[in-house]
Amino acid sequence: MRKKIRVLEIIDGDGWCGTKEQTYLVSLQLSRYFDVEMALASGNRHLISRLEGKIPLRFFQKGHKSEKRRLYPYRNLYKIIAEGNYDVVVPNSSSAFNFILPFWRFLIKRPKLVAMRRSGFIPSFFSAKLKYNLADAIVVVSKDVAKALREKNFFPDRLHVIESGIDLSRFYPSDEYRLAVREVFGISEDEKLFVNVANWLPYRKGQDILLKAFSKVAGQNWKLMLVGHNTDSEDAKRMVKDFGLEGKVVHAGFRTDVEKILQAADFFVLSSRSEGIAGALLQAMASGKVVISTLAGGIGEYLKDGVNGFASPIEDVDGLAGAMKRAAVLGRKEYEVIANRAVETAKKYSIEETGKKWKDLIESLCR
Repeated sequence: MRKKIRVLEIIDGDGWCGTKEQTYLVSLQLSRYFDVEMALASGNRHLISRLEGKIPLRFFQKGHKSEKRRLYPYRNLYKIIAEGNYDVVVPNSSSAFNFILPFWRFLIKRPKLVAMRRSGFIPSFFSAKLKYNLADAIVVVSKDVAKALREKNFFPDRLHVIESGIDLSRFYPSDEYRLAVREVFGISEDEKLFVNVANWLPYRKGQDILLKAFSKVAGQNWKLMLVGHNTDSEDAKRMVKDFGLEGKVVHAGFRTDVEKILQAADFFVLSSRSEGIAGALLQAMASGKVVISTLAGGIGEYLKDGVNGFASPIEDVDGLAGAMKRAAVLGRKEYEVIANRAVETAKKYSIEETGKKWKDLIESLCR
């Protein structure tokens, strides 16, 4: 009987973000085909609670930011890989990749190594030569990111496009929780609710752009809800106050029920400076919402302005404000047409399809 391919997924740190969600979803898909294990932080309660009992978990760090300067996570990960008899190892972020660098060349048996590039930022010369040169394959999450990397001659022969996928069994059009969620947050039915789902990282997710744009066009009955880690922090509240938006912005913080939050929304808005494929945006489209977004990363591959949502250039405050205004004045029939197109677009990004592409890549590497 043919031996099953053994795969080790690696993700560092604690908390929850798009990268960790994608790691979680892809790992479950791959476990249908291969023996999959995950090396992660013992402090990552989000991943542990979701994966415990589904795939074997191996702990190599606690999740503290200071651990990159400590010896034990490198030693633990070396032992996991050296003893695990894996065929393929996938560090799912640049920082996760860093934990295998010191010992990779010293492994007696080196598995195939698959690196990830989720944005079009070009690594430095030394990072390319000393780090990504080790990889047998480099997965990028959009065609636009692949194009940007190829134009810089970043290992073009090793690049593979596998778009991030979403769980369509969780995100779909429904109003079941609309009124209940609005009641919890004190939002009336006649208020237009814009929702932004992104951890509080203004330098990357552009919440400063979003708040400035919202302050320019927000009508009397408009509300903006910020969802994600630290969106309820003092820093977030201070920025909201600086833009004169107190009372118009809801600080929801981290939520595990994003699918219910989206049901309460009228519109979804994303203001990112940098993205891969923007899973949160696709989740909102799958939920049947009219979306507004900057064209960061690979978003322009599927978001078409005025067709299945509204778009604006990166860093363009007036453009984003104008797009929100255009969305807000849609009639019911116009809203439904755009929302239905958004749903059909999102269906092309199912996590099952993503899993099949990963399966094909891993099998080709192991032949």
